[in-house]
Amino acid sequence: MAADREAYYGAPKFVSVLVETLLSSSYGRMRAQAIDPDRAFLGMPPAGEVDGKSPRMFEPKPLSLESAPLDTSYISVVDRHGNAFSATPSDSVMRKSPIVPGTGLSLSPRGIQSRLDPAHPASVAPSKRPRLTPNPAIAIKRGEYVMPFGTPGGDLQVQAMSQVFLNMAVFGMDPQYAVEQSRVYSYSFPDSFAPHAYYPGVLKIEDGLPEGTTAALAKKGHKLEPWPANEWPRTGVCITIDDRKRGIKLGAADCRRTSYALGS
Repeated sequence: MAADREAYYGAPKFVSVLVETLLSSSYGRMRAQAIDPDRAFLGMPPAGEVDGKSPRMFEPKPLSLESAPLDTSYISVVDRHGNAFSATPSDSVMRKSPIVPGTGLSLSPRGIQSRLDPAHPASVAPSKRPRLTPNPAIAIKRGEYVMPFGTPGGDLQVQAMSQVFLNMAVFGMDPQYAVEQSRVYSYSFPDSFAPHAYYPGVLKIEDGLPEGTTAALAKKGHKLEPWPANEWPRTGVCITIDDRKRGIKLGAADCRRTSYALGS
């Protein structure tokens, strides 16, 4: 079975079908139908099917939620020529990495985001591509703006970035105000880092979220846990914008971590 599964995931023809399917509108609509807007899904949702096949689920044992160690940094830049740069330098567990004797160089420990189970899609093997947490982004609206943005925070990065982006794109907030709004973070999935901890249903709530919103989330079945402003770690979304319509550049820095917005 393991050999069959490895051949299944590694076959070039299937990989091509997989990518086309995952990017298709029909697959997106199918997965969206699995979302119940009135009820939280307390655990890992069932996997989608590609070419009539569905991968075996890999669901780790749930653990109690604990604070994670320090991690990652982020930088975004737009220069006077309009070039944009977005990067999330991250080897947060470097202190656990061995040093190459006589060189002073350390090895990247990013392998801890791979899996040791040979049947897992993110296993340590040729042609595998494990999920990695750094997610620097650049949003572009032609003729209007170029916006590099991102954050530290492991698996929380995409969640925080999505909320900030929606604050701007949907709710019309200016960058700094969008960054400062309270956020929520789901832990109802296996963590990318070994030992891939899993907290079904847990939703951490930052200070400042309206009581009506938290009550509505609890009613849907989420297991709410407060995240006080003085508790580490949390995300720190930073943004740089080249506003092409107004001919100005803007920056936003997140007070959740030590961060700065600078211009010259």
